Amino acid sequence: MPRLAIGPEFPRELSALAPPVRRDAVVALRRFLLNVPGAPHPERVRGARDPRVATLRLAQGHRGVVVRQRDVYWLRTVLPEPEAWSYARRHRYGVNPVLGVIEEWDAEALERVEPALRRSMRPSRLFDAICDGDLLGLGLDAPALPLFRLITTEADVTALEPLLPPTQYAPLAVLARGGTLAEAWRELDTLRPSDDETGPIDPDDLYAALRRSPDRAVFVPDKVALDRVLEAPEWCTFLRPAQHRLARAAGYDHPVLVIGGAGTGKTVVALHRAAHLAGQGRGPVLLVTFSQSLAEELSARLDRLIDDEVVRKRIEVDNAERLAIRIVADAEGRRPALVGPGSRSLAQITDEALRVLSISTGDLLDDVDPGRKPYRHVVVDEAQDISPAQWRLLRAVVPRARDDLFIVGDPHQRVTDTRVALGAVGIPADQHMLGVSHRLSRELLSFVVRLRGGGPAPGLVKGATVMYDYTATHHGERPVVRAYESEEAELAGLRTTVESWLADGVPPDEIAVGARDQRLVRAAKQALDGLDVRALTFQHLKGLEFERVALIGVAEGVVPRPLPQDPPPDPYARARALERERSILFVACTRARSILYISHSGRGSPFLPL
Repeated sequence: MPRLAIGPEFPRELSALAPPVRRDAVVALRRFLLNVPGAPHPERVRGARDPRVATLRLAQGHRGVVVRQRDVYWLRTVLPEPEAWSYARRHRYGVNPVLGVIEEWDAEALERVEPALRRSMRPSRLFDAICDGDLLGLGLDAPALPLFRLITTEADVTALEPLLPPTQYAPLAVLARGGTLAEAWRELDTLRPSDDETGPIDPDDLYAALRRSPDRAVFVPDKVALDRVLEAPEWCTFLRPAQHRLARAAGYDHPVLVIGGAGTGKTVVALHRAAHLAGQGRGPVLLVTFSQSLAEELSARLDRLIDDEVVRKRIEVDNAERLAIRIVADAEGRRPALVGPGSRSLAQITDEALRVLSISTGDLLDDVDPGRKPYRHVVVDEAQDISPAQWRLLRAVVPRARDDLFIVGDPHQRVTDTRVALGAVGIPADQHMLGVSHRLSRELLSFVVRLRGGGPAPGLVKGATVMYDYTATHHGERPVVRAYESEEAELAGLRTTVESWLADGVPPDEIAVGARDQRLVRAAKQALDGLDVRALTFQHLKGLEFERVALIGVAEGVVPRPLPQDPPPDPYARARALERERSILFVACTRARSILYISHSGRGSPFLPL
């Protein structure tokens, strides 16, 4: 029986095929996996740069490209036959000798690049001062070393990025900009998917390399696993190395804080960490987020991620406000009133919930019996908007033990006036960073960093968090900022834009329209009458993502909202209010994966980059 691994590109490309072709391809794959009569068989590729590459005929006119070693098959892509043969001939594959992960090379393109590098070569080359042994020690590919020796400028390295595996490009880029060998090594180490990998690396063991590469391959032992991988969203199956290392770690001795910019996968890490902890079965898991709408979104995503009902039931999803209300309601036998006679504020209810817990489970330091606590693990999303009182409550519902608190957030996406250092509320957390945005293009990331202001924001641990170190993995379209003479013209332009997106084939549920206030949301909905797309306030876009996003009314006097002048706010309060308004716009802008459209009538918001 073949051992079949699926690459991340394959499900995407399969879903883009016409339904009859897609159906035939899935049936062919099932037959191949079961090794039954009529199953496709691997066909050798003439002129292949890697003899292990073969193709499988999956449907009429379409082939899958596989990398084969004995009974192991890594399914890379499915393409029309001419393109599949070309892809199969163009690439070669290897195992990184330091990390042991799989590497894919565009060998044909690199062969074309080499003459150009030779022609532009200067007497002094970029890596002349570094010996071969040091370069090989960074995991650089020995056959490619002569090519790397031709590099003269940092621009040469940048030009090679699309043709190289990330594990080759990352250390080269550090050295090219003048970094040390130690810095290059640290950059390479960020691509290690697990801190638990030990033992020797066999460069000829394809199976072991694929097992070490969770972002590049997932094995499907049977038809059920195959269908799940083909149908599930990519985030359910393929984790980037840094995401995998954080989410699947064997255990943490102290609370963990993961800081990351928009699109770096913080929420994905939180979901996978919750699923991982629930799978261990050591006790109930609480997944907490900022609002009830986000809690419902996370609950639905967990339903997609976890197919074992027993494991799924171990995770409760809630927001901090509802958690406090539930604790007080259970203690008092009725839901506490938030309005009317005898009502209490949410802050008062949170304080009461903490008092109730201290009575029923012991004080914050009394964790001799972890079973007295309501939860064994707490995972927190959108941590930057949790208040100090809510943090104290979350600290109290879980014992001080291994894997107690796992927290993700981004201070630059703070939309409340909350400021808290976790150490001050009894949570001395170890901080980790996610610095690569996989959702935002480089053009969009550059735009939103300038819009938000890339300077420091008060962090969740002592000190501040900056944005200048964030990077993106791909290029895309520049955001469009369009000015109109009147609100009526702006709304007409919005409809025209959305209609063009739908005509491009973008699904309606992958389009969102945002505005700063409910009046503009209602106006957008009226202008888009008959078009089945979502229109939300900027705040309600928080935590969501879409293929294309249109933001309207980003005008002076609307964004930021005018501050009350009676009494005049003090300068510090005004600065915090303006920072919060800037963050709200930043959050809305970063919901787009591919296209961001911003419009205003009259003068544009002062937050918009020039």
